[in-house]
Amino acid sequence: MVPFRHSLIFLAVLGLLAACDNSADSGNQTQAPSPAATTPTEPAEPEAAADTAPEENSEPADSEQADNSVAFSVTEVTQFDAPWAMTFLPDGRLLVTEMAGTLRLHDLASGNTGTISGVPEVAHAGQGGLGDVLLHPQFENNQQIYISYAEAGDGGSGAAVARARLALDEDGGGTLEDLQVIWRQTPKVSGDGHFGHRLAFDSDGMLWITSSERQKFDPAQDMNSNLGKMIRLNDDGSVPEDNPFADQGEVAAQVWSLGHRNILGLAFDADGKLWAHEMGPKDGDELNLIVKGENYGYPLVSNGNHYDDTPIPDHDTRPEFKAPAITWTPVISPAGFIIYDGELFPDWQGSGFIGGMSSMSLVRVEFDGEEAREAERLDLQKRIREVEQGPDGAIWVLEDGTRGGNGALLKLTPQG
Repeated sequence: MVPFRHSLIFLAVLGLLAACDNSADSGNQTQAPSPAATTPTEPAEPEAAADTAPEENSEPADSEQADNSVAFSVTEVTQFDAPWAMTFLPDGRLLVTEMAGTLRLHDLASGNTGTISGVPEVAHAGQGGLGDVLLHPQFENNQQIYISYAEAGDGGSGAAVARARLALDEDGGGTLEDLQVIWRQTPKVSGDGHFGHRLAFDSDGMLWITSSERQKFDPAQDMNSNLGKMIRLNDDGSVPEDNPFADQGEVAAQVWSLGHRNILGLAFDADGKLWAHEMGPKDGDELNLIVKGENYGYPLVSNGNHYDDTPIPDHDTRPEFKAPAITWTPVISPAGFIIYDGELFPDWQGSGFIGGMSSMSLVRVEFDGEEAREAERLDLQKRIREVEQGPDGAIWVLEDGTRGGNGALLKLTPQG
């Protein structure tokens, strides 16, 4: 890329748009804290355009890899129907979401898989459906879990987050009771891409939600919308008083950072710093250190281009926007993210592991304070949708199954 050329072309397009813009209500919008501008129109992004690599040359169910920094074995445990996320219960069983709207309970000891009823109706199309699943930090006391999903409504669809009490039965299943929706994307829009809706709790018990920009570009810079934002809430969905925009209206109050595109993974390091990755447009996937009140620039800057090859100015042309710690061109199509702190792989303690769909790998990242670098790729020859650390320190991954096929549950353990 040539950043200066990108800027000239981009500014010329902006000038033409400004000459034609006679919007009467633009003055009523709450402005983002960093400079914003109208973005050029681009063709709708192809569904899952960044992760279109075919699934070829799949690895055997059980395999060994010895050419990485640590030799490891991969075992296929079972398969699910288009799985999206997973989390471990204290008893070692595994909750797994399937995009069509089913929440599974898998017993690793017996191999049996049950179903959790009571999941809300989901808008299952394109990238939409049942998304993340997360335990409350005090789950053993309150049995509360959180789920995210795409829902239909006035204007189209949007992500929602609900919490409920998980009531398990003796038959290997259970139900969600007292379900309450605590957060929604606003506004609902047309289309079925870029929901985000990854969930995490920090050490203070705050709930973090990734809210992607729904392929609509400008909402990422509009503080009347929570699209294209990192959201921080109390565990009941209320807004913490120390959020950076808490005094700027009901929607803006939810926001911790803005200017994001399609955030599909977040994790806290040992020092409590929040890292999140997002899919870029055509090229330019990112790993970002998330800082209170910062603007990450999308769609005004990116290290990728629009899908019709219209250039977007690079981050280094606009220093007021926070630049990524890592960018990837060609893309890896990141999905799922952990920062490993287990004992089974001592040499990997403190490393981040990012699922790569188009790269068909686990991407290992090393951190140094506020900096990060890609250390290596663990070639799995599968499109990796989700990554979790198991209670025993093993690394568990879910294969993406959104092409209509099953997705495997894989377990990574030290070789030998």
